[in-house]
Amino acid sequence: MEILHINSYYSCSSFYRNLYNKQIESGLDIDVYVPVPETFNNSNESLGDYTTISRNHGKYDRVIFHIKHRKIYNDIVKTYDIEKMSLVHAHSLFSNGYIAYKLKEKFNVPYIVAVRDTDVNVFFKYMVHLRKLGIEILKQADKVIFLYKKYRTFVIERYIPDLLKKEIYDKSIIIPNGIDDFWLQNKGTSNNLNEPKKINLLTVGDISRNKNQLRTIKAIKLLQKKGYKIKYTVVGKILDKKIYRQIKDLPYVQYIPHTSKEKLLDIYRENDIFVMPSITETFGLVYAEAMSQGLPVIYTRGQGFDGQFEEGEVGYSVDCKDKEEISMKIIDIINNYDVISRNAINLVDRYNWNIICEKYNDIYEDCIL
Repeated sequence: MEILHINSYYSCSSFYRNLYNKQIESGLDIDVYVPVPETFNNSNESLGDYTTISRNHGKYDRVIFHIKHRKIYNDIVKTYDIEKMSLVHAHSLFSNGYIAYKLKEKFNVPYIVAVRDTDVNVFFKYMVHLRKLGIEILKQADKVIFLYKKYRTFVIERYIPDLLKKEIYDKSIIIPNGIDDFWLQNKGTSNNLNEPKKINLLTVGDISRNKNQLRTIKAIKLLQKKGYKIKYTVVGKILDKKIYRQIKDLPYVQYIPHTSKEKLLDIYRENDIFVMPSITETFGLVYAEAMSQGLPVIYTRGQGFDGQFEEGEVGYSVDCKDKEEISMKIIDIINNYDVISRNAINLVDRYNWNIICEKYNDIYEDCIL
């Protein structure tokens, strides 16, 4: 079985390497095709011997969808013997899925396609002229992968015609992203709150409007008025200096620059609750990392991590604009801390790349047989 991955995101997000390496270890024969602009500069980081980075379109070709993707299609056909491929795995609906769709049309090679944040919040939302194409790519796909249930429900209910809703739903599968093996190999233990009124909160994310640290601080002030002693640690790069200046001198805030995962492991273990009510979020691997160390999590309703678990199971979803709700959900976690912390440890294995690899291998076999 030979799998051709089309992944235009791999050049700037190496976490996909976890999946590809696991597939190689499982005995799969894979090729990873990464289309990039002609101006792309090689990173020093190896993307694996199975990867072909192809500079095949101009910087401004992206403005006109069909020009850019015609160039990519022509290049991939020259690069590989497509008829020898068992299946194509497209890692986004519009950009990568379109190429897989055209390959199936020409060579009758089955494909699976993933629907990602950019597909939903950019292509479907703003590029109205491409919606019919997106629907056709979904229709012709052998399987459709969503990161979480709420995205599947949203896309199908909002954009798919009634006559196709059941067909798309029936061939859709929920598979989350995985986290680095490091976190599962160094899994923590469930935690207890020795002093329920003294709480260490943590955000691992760039200081920015999107990561919403200022709203978290407003929620902290409400908790302080109720008698809670809070320490708030923020780990990440400073993207918004204005926000940084507003929080850096607060006596209960500790800022730590972006750091190694080894140091981050200790930081997770020094804290009690992970709080990151981002305005928008794709998946948010840091929530799963926090779970691996027994931290309950606060996440944004309707965004990336929401829908992975039942409410209250490993934490709570919140309205990212509602400081009162954020503060109340933190209290809810405090009141049931032992159970939620234990659940976080026990349920984090769903983000194990070995398990995710097995799921993909099963899907590939179903599509090919």
